[in-house]
Parts: sequence; C-alpha cells; structure tokens
Amino acid sequence: MILLVDLCNKPKSLSRNEFIGPVARIVTNAGYPWQIVHFTDVSDEDVRNADGIILCGTALQDNVFASQNERFAWLRSVKVPVLGICAGMQAICIQYGGSLRKADEIGMTTVRISNQDPLLGDRVTFEAYELHSFACDGPLDWIVTARSDTCVQSIRNPDKQIYGVMFHPEVRNDVVVERFCALCRH
Repeated sequence: MILLVDLCNKPKSLSRNEFIGPVARIVTNAGYPWQIVHFTDVSDEDVRNADGIILCGTALQDNVFASQNERFAWLRSVKVPVLGICAGMQAICIQYGGSLRKADEIGMTTVRISNQDPLLGDRVTFEAYELHSFACDGPLDWIVTARSDTCVQSIRNPDKQIYGVMFHPEVRNDVVVERFCALCRH
C-alpha cells in the first residue's frame, strides 16, 4: 500500500481533487492500492504499514504544513521509499535542515538533470509543470538531481530512498510516480 499524505491546510479540502486525486490515479494504474491520510493524522502505524509514502502537493498559497515541522518527524526514521511532490519536497527539506525561499513559478519549465536518478530516467532535459511560491535550499548533504532556471527541481537523500521533486509529475510526468511505485516493490 502506498500512503498518500495530504498536505493541504484542511483534511478533505477541495484541493484534494487537484493534488492528491491525480497521484492516486497513477498509483492505481501502477497496480498499487493506496490510502490518503492528512499530515496532521499520520500515525506510526500508517508509516509502518506502507510500502512507500508520497507527500502530495498543495494549492499555491497553502503553506500551513511548513509551520508544523514536528508533524513530519517520522521522516527521520522511515524505512520505506518516500517521494515529496512540491509541498512534499518542501516538508522534507525543512525536516532535514534545509530552508525555503520565495520563488514563484507557475506553468511549464525546462528541467535539466544534473545527476542520474532512478525516478528521472535517462533524459537530459524535460518539460514539467510548476505551481509553487517557495523553493528549497538544502539540505546541504543531499544530492541535487535536477534544476530549472529558477530553483532546484529534484533531490535525493544520499543514504535513504527519500526523493523530492518541485514540479508536479502528476500533470505531465506520470512516469516519475510510476518509477517511484516500482521502487516500492523491491
């Protein structure tokens, strides 16, 4: 089972259809069952029972999660693969000592791969959809795997299967979520 973590400011908000529903569709098509849990309700049992965890994105000005870092402490001891999408990458960065800075990006952007990554494949560049008002700086010891002209677009933990992408793969790059699901099978 893939745990889909809802980072929207309220459980079951309308944003759930836009940011979590498409990810759930990709996970279903990849052959995995899923469960949605709001970030304020994630339990140790939820984390233990998951084969993988995806922290989903939020609406542009929905940054409530960023002021509740303690709710993501489980990321430090997680044993399964984790993928943070946009706000999810921001939550991961904050938890591991990185910071956020103002960086508005809306629409399509060119992403350049700087280090090979199992989620990004063999491409050198690709087009991706952006919708964020903050970008991540750090964590310093993490591997930056892709950038745009504006910010870091993809990172991975050097020791664990924890990944973050600023772009929204559920819009134009389903293969990123599909590859993540494949990692969860192993």
